[in-house]
Amino acid sequence: MLPTVEWQGDVVVMVDQRKLPAQEVYVRCRSAAEVAKAIRTMVIRGAPAIGVAAAMGLALGVRKSTAKGTRQLTVEFNKMCDVMAATRPTAVNLFWAVNRMKHAFAVGAQAGESPAELARRLEDEARHIHDEDVESCRAMGAYGAALVPEGARILTHCNAGALATAGYGSALGVVRAAAEQGKRIAVFADETRPFLQGARLTAWELLRDGIETTVITESMAGPIMRAGDVDLVVVGADRIAANGDVANKIGTYTVAVLAHEHQLPFYVAAPVSTIDLDTPDGDGIPIEERDAREVTHFRGLQVTPDGAGIRNPAFDVTPHRYVTAIITERGVCRPPYTESLAAAVRGAATPC
Repeated sequence: MLPTVEWQGDVVVMVDQRKLPAQEVYVRCRSAAEVAKAIRTMVIRGAPAIGVAAAMGLALGVRKSTAKGTRQLTVEFNKMCDVMAATRPTAVNLFWAVNRMKHAFAVGAQAGESPAELARRLEDEARHIHDEDVESCRAMGAYGAALVPEGARILTHCNAGALATAGYGSALGVVRAAAEQGKRIAVFADETRPFLQGARLTAWELLRDGIETTVITESMAGPIMRAGDVDLVVVGADRIAANGDVANKIGTYTVAVLAHEHQLPFYVAAPVSTIDLDTPDGDGIPIEERDAREVTHFRGLQVTPDGAGIRNPAFDVTPHRYVTAIITERGVCRPPYTESLAAAVRGAATPC
């Protein structure tokens, strides 16, 4: 797979996911502000990938700083963190990564490190976050593949693949791992309006891997399930509350209800950094409302009449009662989620 985001010399490079699959264009960010803009404008998206990019952006900001001493650098760094944290409100991995970088900075500052030493420390931490994400995705894939039967027809929603992570993918990591084990599988990729992550990105990734993929619109999921053509659903997540309520791309809730109606397993694959034990349930998860133009226009062409009201929530919340299991890099969590998710965050190898 193409690298989603990587550190090259003194720039952070990421593939522009707004251009795929038609164009393979790379954006080179030379400052923390440019990384923040790339996150906000969807050059890079997907909760784990956003976290990795934010960490690299903060490291880059400290490296490029002209601060004369640690005290001045601390003021600048805190401002960078505030800007980065304000880019996307729903994906908790963003705040997890920012807080981890804050901790690394604080440790170095307390040790009396110079600005140059702090820059090296933060770059190392950002690289660790990147590498750990790839490892966690592969571990998730291994756990999740055990849940995928031979010949399975898998429905996905949005893109929780290599492009949404540092590499390999969460939900698509499960698909990839099953395929690597030699299982014969096929995927239905929900189109995922209005940003078309499924049609543009999921299908592109899986076809590059040689995995049979069929793109459908969200309105087709129910009839296809009713026809008996789907065996299970696997999606990613942007935030998981302590009780197992899951925030993911808008439309996920509908898919979960349909899966429940048709008695199909509905699995969520996400790293433990996506689990937010400080949020008791889904009611406390902030839902990002994006620009109405994403709904009113397509490729620059207006498709709605002037004067129509527009809503564009980027995410919805699926209640935990519709979630069969949550696949993490530390094992498969099952109800009651208040217990199994807490165990996963604590570091239990197999929470359930």
